Amino acid sequence: MTARAARQSMRAGPAPRRARRRRVRAPVTVLAVLAAMLASTAAAQAESGLPIPRFVTVGASEANLRTGPGGRYPIEWVLVRRYMPVEVVGEFDTWRRVRDWEGVEGWVHQSLLSGRRGLVVIGDAVQALRTEPADTATMVARVEPGVIGRLLACPGPGRPRHGWCYCDIGGHRGWLPRQVVWGLYTDEEID
Repeated sequence: MTARAARQSMRAGPAPRRARRRRVRAPVTVLAVLAAMLASTAAAQAESGLPIPRFVTVGASEANLRTGPGGRYPIEWVLVRRYMPVEVVGEFDTWRRVRDWEGVEGWVHQSLLSGRRGLVVIGDAVQALRTEPADTATMVARVEPGVIGRLLACPGPGRPRHGWCYCDIGGHRGWLPRQVVWGLYTDEEID
């Protein structure tokens, strides 16, 4: 064998082995990282003991919505409406991934959230806040889309007054049709 042929066979021999080893290590590493992330997320959910998803409200007059669960992640939005309802869709340690009524998502520290139930009036038209849960009841106030209020009661399916929610909006208490209220699930009951 000539020196040139020996060099070529030496180069050709080890290279495929190393390349194969690297290819095997990369998927194993990726799987290990994914498993660690899933385990930490599951542990954080188990730590809080609260269901996900769930509705809460912004408890501060200003809350930074970040791109990730930590103070070093950049701020994407600042929530400036106290008592605005948000849906908790994920947890990591003391951070909560939330979604607002317009679909904006981000991470917020748990200390900036409250368990108080709130609502946002949705739809295109002005709604009537009524004294009783009926379309013919006396109007207490007119409520525009985007207005925030406190959710006091929403009867569940099969209960009297189902389809309506009792609310406090700017000190005015009354009933709104359930379909114009964002801040609760379809058949959720609030007492």
